[in-house]
Amino acid sequence: MLQTPSGGAGSGTAARDRLMSIGTVLNVLRDEFPEVTISKIRFLESEGLIEPQRTPSGYRKFSAGDVERLAHVLRMQRDHYLPLKVIRERLDAIERGEAVPPPVVGRQRTAEDVAEPPGERTVARVGKDELLAAAEIDEGALKEWESYGLIAPLEGGVYDAEAVTVASLVAELGRFGIEPRHLRVMKAAADREAGLVDQVVAPLKRHRNPQTRAHAEARAKELAALTVKLHAALVQTALGVRLP
Repeated sequence: MLQTPSGGAGSGTAARDRLMSIGTVLNVLRDEFPEVTISKIRFLESEGLIEPQRTPSGYRKFSAGDVERLAHVLRMQRDHYLPLKVIRERLDAIERGEAVPPPVVGRQRTAEDVAEPPGERTVARVGKDELLAAAEIDEGALKEWESYGLIAPLEGGVYDAEAVTVASLVAELGRFGIEPRHLRVMKAAADREAGLVDQVVAPLKRHRNPQTRAHAEARAKELAALTVKLHAALVQTALGVRLP
């Protein structure tokens, strides 16, 4: 079940009223939808599936209801391959209090069903302004984080979409007094873990067979997921705590 940030016991109303940046929404959704990107969220907004509020400076602000609606849309796309037009009609009917039958399971996917924003099927990229807006930081903070190697621009000054997640988490840790310089040890550990995974799959990547090279990518993802789980378990063990 989708979990939105809360303020603890007795703060249910405050949690419902709290607005989230697009970067925070991305982090919340990725627990259930790891492939979701900012461009996907913006695309769904442009299609009228959600209507987030806007700050005077133009930044999107999402309510808990917006996030739940987004999750509902993503589930209907993922589980039932429904086209956006049908999803919009179903959501509107639900909001009007009408009885809506469950979607037909197992329907074949069509080109209309999987309509995506341009470039969605390629590796997602974000510009500097989009990254700053999503993480709600200024350019000075971004330059500092880059100096510590926490975030690195790609060719052309753009960033990998994962940089949004990194920036949002660095900003969140900063609210607890953890400065970017303190995070260099985490970056070094991540680099070593990535190097270990790359070492394992490197022979597959160099193979002449395209299917073997594709298998290398799948194996790298599997190993990456396992290393992340192990890292989390080791940190919890060291601290004597258990994450929810």
